[in-house]
Amino acid sequence: MHLAIHLLLCFVAAPQPVLRAQAPSEPAGAPARESIDALLEPVRKQFELPALAAAVVVGSNVVAIGATGERERGSGVAVTVDDLWHLGSCTKAMTATLAGRLVERGQLKWSSTVGEVFADRAERIDEAWRGATLEMLLQNRGGAPGAPPQDLWRALWKRTDAPHEARAWFVGELLARAPEVPPGSKFVYSNQGYMIAGAMLERAAGKPWEELMRLELFAPLGMSSAGFGAPGSVDAIDQPRGHTDKVILPGPGADNPAALGPAGTVHCSIGDWAKFAAAHLGGERGVASLVQPETFARLHRPPPGERYAMGWGREPRPWAGGDVLTHAGSNTMWYSVVWIAPEKDCAFVVVTNCYGDKARSGTDAAVAALLERQKLR
Repeated sequence: MHLAIHLLLCFVAAPQPVLRAQAPSEPAGAPARESIDALLEPVRKQFELPALAAAVVVGSNVVAIGATGERERGSGVAVTVDDLWHLGSCTKAMTATLAGRLVERGQLKWSSTVGEVFADRAERIDEAWRGATLEMLLQNRGGAPGAPPQDLWRALWKRTDAPHEARAWFVGELLARAPEVPPGSKFVYSNQGYMIAGAMLERAAGKPWEELMRLELFAPLGMSSAGFGAPGSVDAIDQPRGHTDKVILPGPGADNPAALGPAGTVHCSIGDWAKFAAAHLGGERGVASLVQPETFARLHRPPPGERYAMGWGREPRPWAGGDVLTHAGSNTMWYSVVWIAPEKDCAFVVVTNCYGDKARSGTDAAVAALLERQKLR
């Protein structure tokens, strides 16, 4: 799961869709949402994606939404806008937002260190780790390795205990070894760093990360579809399935170990993900929701000279009239990308149930088509 900030491709017109999504489930009184199925289907076909879904946010509202293609390639079972999609590393912004809520509540600080939070394990923590702060870890500057130690990774796959227990074990073993670089010295994109941060949040709040996500993010935003891991069941094609060169059935092999959760295991509907993007869009424009505007500003602000904040890449884009907030995610079987343009008061979220060059190019082309729709290109 690697950060990706891609160039947007031009929209290419093509025939109308064959597979159409069902109408979205909308709460009473919600603004009408335009279907963008017909806009997405030519892109899906051009890049040979099993399925493609997207949503457009303007202000606090989802104004357009669509999904097209198949839950499983060749099955003939159409996706819907209520289907669930794996977000991969786009989970990181959610973990960072959770941290912001706990910091505002005084349960820990951005400056809380590994040594302080895990003081009871001090004798097992390598000295070099002890000054790594929560903020450093969420900025991928905490010293965590870019790739997990292979012996620990293999052992993690074999564990059958609860995700938070397996995570605590992994983090404990990782902290017993020297960090890859001195904490605070260098950007190293790291799922392991987010696992450490997640364990710090669990220690501060006294609850598993998964429970905290449900209580602190999903419930307040009304993300009723959100959960963890690859969605769906083995016995029925009831949700989209991930794809490599073959269909990947739901189960342990359809995602990373559950302990990796804070770095990238959330799934939800495209509409529910758009709610999270809308909260951050509003936050960048000074609207309090999940956290106060000053906390949103901190989450969105990279360290001096860097482009990565806390779960967000920050980049200038001409079409956005300024900086965008963006991130991509994948567990190598799905692909997701989000773009937030505060100066234009809009955001775009796009997902597909496969990975690789076609997934990256196809989702970029979908965003380009959405920019055309919004008259931003």
